[in-house]
Amino acid sequence: MDFQLTEEQSMLVQTVSTFVEKELLPYENEVEERGFVSPELAATIRSKALDAGLYAFNLPESVGGLGIDHVSQALIERELSKVSWALHVNVARPSNILMACRDDQINDYLMPCVRGEKSDCFALTEPGAGSDAAGITTRAREDGDEYVINGSKHFISHAGEADFAIVFAITGVDNASSRPRNQVTAFLVDKGTAGFECRRGPICVSNRGYEQYELFFDDCRVHKSKVLGEVGKGWEVANTWLTAGRVMVAANCVGQAQRAMDMAVQWAADRKQFGKAIGRNQGVSFKLADMATEIRAAELLTLHAAWKMDQGTMTDSDAGIAKLFASEMLGRVTDEAVQIFGGMGLMNETPVERLWRNARIERIWEGTSEIQRHIISKDLLRNQAQ
Repeated sequence: MDFQLTEEQSMLVQTVSTFVEKELLPYENEVEERGFVSPELAATIRSKALDAGLYAFNLPESVGGLGIDHVSQALIERELSKVSWALHVNVARPSNILMACRDDQINDYLMPCVRGEKSDCFALTEPGAGSDAAGITTRAREDGDEYVINGSKHFISHAGEADFAIVFAITGVDNASSRPRNQVTAFLVDKGTAGFECRRGPICVSNRGYEQYELFFDDCRVHKSKVLGEVGKGWEVANTWLTAGRVMVAANCVGQAQRAMDMAVQWAADRKQFGKAIGRNQGVSFKLADMATEIRAAELLTLHAAWKMDQGTMTDSDAGIAKLFASEMLGRVTDEAVQIFGGMGLMNETPVERLWRNARIERIWEGTSEIQRHIISKDLLRNQAQ
């Protein structure tokens, strides 16, 4: 792996960094105080992202995306994450699961998302099925040319703003193996469809303004043309998104940690105690050294996983290692940043307490740390004698 960024990648990083500083960061305090991003601000950010050529950066050029490699995508995610999710989500990367669209779905869903005219939400998690995604109970029953969906989802991010949901439901049972397994299908379900209700969920302390919702389906009828991918092949569609998504979460964690460390370094240089800058004390300076070391390690793990994705050789374990280490590293780095700031680290006058709060969710969503450890250890033991 070549660790040197290409000229194009360096320019891309600078472009995104400038965009974050000029178009996103000025609104961060406002969103924190109000707890939401106004539709007008979201539209403005989308428009500017489109003008800057950053929108739909994760999709191929063949559909109007930026068509860049996964290493470059990780670099973009790293820079965007230096501002809150509520804002940077509007510099959209539509779910790459939408590349499974076919026929009329391409013009009805995929292309409008690429152009910033529509947005999606990913509806998999349920009250009784979080880490155990295979335990979902939402069902879709075939009825003529339609499917009738019944069930519920929760912790669905961005659902309030989304125009449609990518919904996973059981459509049958596979009895081919010794242990019957549910067949899951993905559906494109438009907001406003009869029997589909979207409600604001509980307020999360992480990522204020990036709201999560509960979805309810009560005899919700969708035409068979709304099946995304193939019937019974929903997991194949989902895994394309989930595995790649974990690498991008790792990149997000690296960016947040870098911002926290930069603020801690500045504070350590400026803050005086006992007649000298606190950064001259080993109790503080060694913390900074550890933070820098962990961030570098997480970044290399993340870029290595993204590079392997580009080579077509990345495994679930590779993605899990990057996500596990980066998310837990972020927790340690933001906690140490608070410690360096002392009491001011917990005051809302600085972004440090915000980064500390936001860091906590990273060890949970896109697969908990425990799930990542399960994936990694399972891969290590796979070829060993039982």
